[in-house]
Amino acid sequence: MLEVSGIDVYYGEVQAIWDLSFEVREGEIVTLIGSNGAGKSTTLKAVTGLLHPRRGTITFLDERIDREEPYNVVSRGISLVPEGRQLWPGMTVLENLEMGAYASQARRVREQSLKRVFDLFPRLHERRYQKAGTLSGGEQQMCAIGRGLMSRPKLLAFDEPSLGLAPKLVADVFRVIQEIKRLGVTVLLVEQNVHYALEVSDRAYVLETGRIGMSGTGAGLLQDPRVQAAYLGVS
Repeated sequence: MLEVSGIDVYYGEVQAIWDLSFEVREGEIVTLIGSNGAGKSTTLKAVTGLLHPRRGTITFLDERIDREEPYNVVSRGISLVPEGRQLWPGMTVLENLEMGAYASQARRVREQSLKRVFDLFPRLHERRYQKAGTLSGGEQQMCAIGRGLMSRPKLLAFDEPSLGLAPKLVADVFRVIQEIKRLGVTVLLVEQNVHYALEVSDRAYVLETGRIGMSGTGAGLLQDPRVQAAYLGVS
């Protein structure tokens, strides 16, 4: 579904990604793990059109998207749940969700999408007329995920979805990600909580200073001594 091939990505003149290649197959959960500054969020920005690689290609469903603007990437079927949620705090939950269905093809099925989001997150239905800025952290994350689903994505990218959440809510977020996969949406996940991320992943890649250091199945990397030592505190 998604193929990233040999991309170099810069912020101005500072290079953050070197010759990065990976793929996401339809129906998978694929996770990028790594330490802070390894280039995980930068990779998501390149995939979603927020940054354009200086070298290499990104293809989605066999069409190049590495020069597309973000709104075109969304229209093609990729949506991002951003780090920190980035809701409109003065707008209601319902208004935030409706903004996720801004693209024309998503507007046509907005009511069906709202029903799917409210079925997945009944709390959002209860809070639909409440301003997003007054929600708890967990409820805001539900709203951010729901907004991403409102665009009817074929691939949904998550950037640190468990950040700042209580442990019980972290478990809830990962259960939701698995449910989203069961709904037929492919998932590309960036996450600092390595244990949870690898548990739910079909495959994963380890980024080390802008390059792929290791790759494998989620279960295999979870048992890898190098991953355990570097990210799970197991000596």
